[in-house]
Amino acid sequence: MISGVNDDSLKEEAATTAAPTEETPGEVETSQDQRRDDIPLEEMPKDQLIEKIKETEALSEKNRDLYLRSQAEIENLKKRYQKEQQSLTKFANESLIKQLLPVADNLEKALDHSQKEASFDALIEGVQLTLKGLMDVLQKAGVEAIEAVGGQFDPNFHEAVSEATDNDFETGTVVKELQKGYTLNQRLLRPSMVIVNRKTA
Repeated sequence: MISGVNDDSLKEEAATTAAPTEETPGEVETSQDQRRDDIPLEEMPKDQLIEKIKETEALSEKNRDLYLRSQAEIENLKKRYQKEQQSLTKFANESLIKQLLPVADNLEKALDHSQKEASFDALIEGVQLTLKGLMDVLQKAGVEAIEAVGGQFDPNFHEAVSEATDNDFETGTVVKELQKGYTLNQRLLRPSMVIVNRKTA
């Protein structure tokens, strides 16, 4: 016998080492499922194989249902997006058109007034006021006229349709504007049609 070692201590240690670990019912079930899953399909008993097939079919059906629901949701989103796009395209200019309607009203009033007064001056005045109203609306929408006459020809904003020979202007100077050009929020909307000077030697 080894000195200093109590017999009771040795017995207690042996009992602790030899005692089986108690497992809860859940742990037992989990370990059994893991062992069952580790078995190759070829070696599974018939009842386990049938159960495995049923589980796989249930999972497959669930995934198929989720796929169909996802596809239906995507189709609904596509239809909603197309509807919104059509609506935006159809009514995109609604605000601008509402602002232009008073311009049309003023033009009608100017024509009606000129017929009653039989005055050419009244017609000119009415048209001028209408044009001013139209330009105000366009300016609010971001439209600006391009200043061309007296400046240097710029191919980014001007379109030369012919040349002039005027020694009072430098070569490349725009001497006449045949049609106004416009920008929309600083992007070219329509170039100015101009006549460009070419100074003779």
